[in-house]
Amino acid sequence: MLGLNTKLGELESKNEHIKVALVGAGQMGKGMVSQMMLMKGMIPSLVVDINLENAVESFTLAGVSKDDIVIAKSLEDINIAMESNKYIVCDNAEYAAKANLVDVVVDATGVPDIGAKIAMDSIFNKKHIVMLNVEADVVVGPILNKLAKNAGVVYTGTAGDEPGAVKELYDFADASGFDIVAIGKGKNNPVNLESNPDSVREQALKSGVSPKMLASFKDGTKTMVEMTAMANATGFIPDVRGGHGPEAEVKDLPQLYRLKEDGGILNQYKIVDYVNGIAPGVFIIVTTKLPQVHHEMQYLSMGPGPNYVLYRPYHLTSLETPLTVARAAIYNEPTIIPMDGRPIAETITVAKRDLKAGEKLDGIGGFTVYGSIETYEKAKEEKLLPIGLVNKNTVIKKDIKKGEYITYDMVDLDTTTLIYKLRQLQEDLIK
Repeated sequence: MLGLNTKLGELESKNEHIKVALVGAGQMGKGMVSQMMLMKGMIPSLVVDINLENAVESFTLAGVSKDDIVIAKSLEDINIAMESNKYIVCDNAEYAAKANLVDVVVDATGVPDIGAKIAMDSIFNKKHIVMLNVEADVVVGPILNKLAKNAGVVYTGTAGDEPGAVKELYDFADASGFDIVAIGKGKNNPVNLESNPDSVREQALKSGVSPKMLASFKDGTKTMVEMTAMANATGFIPDVRGGHGPEAEVKDLPQLYRLKEDGGILNQYKIVDYVNGIAPGVFIIVTTKLPQVHHEMQYLSMGPGPNYVLYRPYHLTSLETPLTVARAAIYNEPTIIPMDGRPIAETITVAKRDLKAGEKLDGIGGFTVYGSIETYEKAKEEKLLPIGLVNKNTVIKKDIKKGEYITYDMVDLDTTTLIYKLRQLQEDLIK
């Protein structure tokens, strides 16, 4: 199978291009548009954002003149402009999937319910859908993937995001015949469970990201969501609720990720975890049953064994997403998807502060809750609430203490959302 660069070059030589619609022109979306402008065989044709200035800026930052950007008011405007090879912006996410010439839709919103809607619209309109929205994937990824397969299109997470980067290492080691005992990601700052949009606002504005997004990183929710996606794609589980999250260097990982009886921290193998001190990298820990493979790994300076670390020291987030777009459009293959059947893990909801009956929750990156990881089976047994189902219309039914795990029976959920309905369908189908 020829490499993506060769295939994209062939498209370019024939003046053919994969036409991409992007929903969400924040920091990640803007970077993605610029990267696509540098690539052969691909065009960021349509950018959608509720703030049209953000959408326009995503193109101007990539060197497109404002005179060459069409601000579309209708689907007809978009279709006409795309036929003329124009760059288009609009503020209606539904148009991304409905535009005639769009091949692949990318969701970069990070909002679970919006992501579910974008994915469903894309699938129903026979468009491949690339999810930078891991928050939606960990709640309803299995049902979306099933619906996409039935429709003959690709549903996929993205290269560059840590789950996708881990899956690339995992696939390499698995194909090579290694025994994989642990997988994980780095975290570039200690978890601060009390982080909220106000406490991180100054840093967020300096960095050009939304305070809610930064809060979700600092309170650990984003890490838990990413580990959940890794678990659901590989079958690996958290060794303990919330993960171990040790402080370590890369060289320490093979010894650290051994069983407790062998001097490590693990209760079992085939686990997912995170490590402070190795960001922005991702890792997997491998071993082998055969002495000659151990001999060669040691000869190749991979350490004394019996466990070895395969470490990728970078992940380029949305700058790598176009590679997933190309893989979906050219080969009809995903980068990372949930395994068939029941999910493996769940990102559960924890009270960030004392909560009173009658209060409303605010979801990921807010003031009221944060996420932790648990096995799907344990979460289901204890009726623990997936954080991706929480939105501003979720009402607390009883007083909840700070640090308490929130269950379904503690809240009145907003049952009108698409993500809630998809989750119910998913649960019904996998019983």
